[in-house]
Amino acid sequence: MLNNYTAGNKGQKVRSDCFVTLALTEKGGLIIDIQSKVKALYGQRIKDLAEEILNYFGILNAHIVIEDEGALDFVLAARIESAIKQAVNTDLEFLLPFKPVNDFKPVKERERFSRLYLPGNSPAMMLNAGIHKPNAIILDLEDSVAPDKKHEAGLLVRNALREVNFFGAERMVRINQIPQGLKDLSYIIPHNVNLILLPKCEKPEDISTLEKEIEKLKVKHNVSNDICLMPIIESALGVENAFTIAKSSKNIVGLAIGLEDYTADLGVQRTQPAWESFYARTRIVNACKAAGIQAIDSVFSDVADMEGLKETIKVSKSLGFEGMGCIHPRQIGVIHEGYAPNEAEIEKAEKIVNAFIIAGEMGLGVVSLGTKMIDPPVVKRAQKIIDLALKLNLTDKNWRNKYVG
Repeated sequence: MLNNYTAGNKGQKVRSDCFVTLALTEKGGLIIDIQSKVKALYGQRIKDLAEEILNYFGILNAHIVIEDEGALDFVLAARIESAIKQAVNTDLEFLLPFKPVNDFKPVKERERFSRLYLPGNSPAMMLNAGIHKPNAIILDLEDSVAPDKKHEAGLLVRNALREVNFFGAERMVRINQIPQGLKDLSYIIPHNVNLILLPKCEKPEDISTLEKEIEKLKVKHNVSNDICLMPIIESALGVENAFTIAKSSKNIVGLAIGLEDYTADLGVQRTQPAWESFYARTRIVNACKAAGIQAIDSVFSDVADMEGLKETIKVSKSLGFEGMGCIHPRQIGVIHEGYAPNEAEIEKAEKIVNAFIIAGEMGLGVVSLGTKMIDPPVVKRAQKIIDLALKLNLTDKNWRNKYVG
């Protein structure tokens, strides 16, 4: 009896994916069975790709069934490779030609208002994610992927990084927690990732362990670009070590907090008022500000409650967070509006900077606005608001050209 090796997803709700069943045979050559609603149009293309991949791995005799639900080449290739690697022990990788569709340079300070989570084993959600204009997409290899699907997800994420146009969004990958997450790095380091999220980070040693493996792979694959890091704090120990974690590497651009796991670690329920996590959130923000990096809030899990999301963002922004995760595209617009400077903030910032400039032109050593004295840190914060507002096209550029050099 032949062993069947399978990969992919199937079912009535599955789209942009496929299910592959592979059986190695002793003779008979390659039998490739394509089952697809679009077989007349794309059946030969799918067959040619399958044959190319099988030959690449040195498989000359096999029966493979591909149940196609509109999968693109990068998905088909990942699923076929996954089935093959269950059948044979090989270090080879089948890589489709790289498509340089995202000319993105990692930078420490950029808007990270929204980071859209995409399950690493669900290609349908990846294809149009960039159209919704999140600041970043997160290809997730951790909680959204079943344990027995981790290897499949790694191959799919690798191919998505090489093939999918995310329309300028920062390309992030959430790996599994250490030590399992170290194995995930081989799928992503050579393949155009911008930032790695490390879940359940509890101590600086987690970061040093991660970076050693990253550097090893960068040397092996001749990767020269910087790769940013964002630890996710999800436990009481992680919260207490937040500052030392934040300062543990120059590649860390921010800390994110994961409140589902944090409240579970405390043994309490997560609530809408969020008093149970107030200490953790303020401690994370303080650690980030002290380290000069961004503080990123947790996801809002009710995708239908837009008013609840708006209220959560108001509190989050008032605490000093600069963005949050999101689990549905409909949350992106609300998040962007909530974290961006509002009209009142921009107007106040303009008055502060204007007063500072005028005082400087008059040779005054003291700057005041109305009855309030203006200190340099206040001016610096106001300038930051104006710069961000201008970058987001939220204010009159003529004002900027006239008053701010």
